[in-house]
Amino acid sequence: MREFVFALEYDPGTNPVADVLAAHPDASVRSLSCHVTPDSLWRVDHATGPEEALTELEAAYETADYFADCLVKDHCGAECETQVLDRSSDTLVVYTYWDRTEVCTSVPHVALEVLGEGLLFETYREGRRYRWRIVLSSDAPIHEFFDALGEEVGECAGMEVLRVTELDPDRSGFDADREGSLPDEQREALAAAVEHGYYETPRRIELDDLAEILGVPRSTLSYRLRRAEAALATVFVGETESIEALAAAGANGSL
Repeated sequence: MREFVFALEYDPGTNPVADVLAAHPDASVRSLSCHVTPDSLWRVDHATGPEEALTELEAAYETADYFADCLVKDHCGAECETQVLDRSSDTLVVYTYWDRTEVCTSVPHVALEVLGEGLLFETYREGRRYRWRIVLSSDAPIHEFFDALGEEVGECAGMEVLRVTELDPDRSGFDADREGSLPDEQREALAAAVEHGYYETPRRIELDDLAEILGVPRSTLSYRLRRAEAALATVFVGETESIEALAAAGANGSL
């Protein structure tokens, strides 16, 4: 088995969810499940971020002009069902389902047609960047799939291949809440911060300057670093060792 990781970068006005995420750098969306048949697509997405962003995301999911993952910019005539499964001040879980029409297409549908059945999909969205991870057989025609996807995507989004590797059971994808895994955006931000001395005392670079080097807004960089730091701290503490135990060890001089 192999994993194929690539990203779409949506232009403004081509995808309502991407527009909301671009306006709210502290918000992100990851897939909990994604399933496709020749005639339909359904998925469950988990969004986190400030309440204002989640309100706008919920509205974007429910707009009549949006069907989850449909690559057709104009109304495709599909029948779509959207249901909010969970909602809090910082969490939104949304179920979407749509029946395909003759003009509808999507990343999972192109993958099904070119790569065949038995695929596993995982996605992560931040800003206008939409990252896909597909687990597939080692002999699957990846280049044919990417060429076919490029024809369907057209001018609404840029495309970038990020990784094609044999499946690593120790790597768990994009979810930064899982042990040992960080989304590449967070990994890159963290690596740049270390390289340029952001974590040194005193700091060799401030956040504004680092954001300028990376070409991202300061708020976006700050959010990515906070998420990466939180994930690494969670791994460090571990599931069985409490903060209190670490504090006690430090007081006893064993840390």
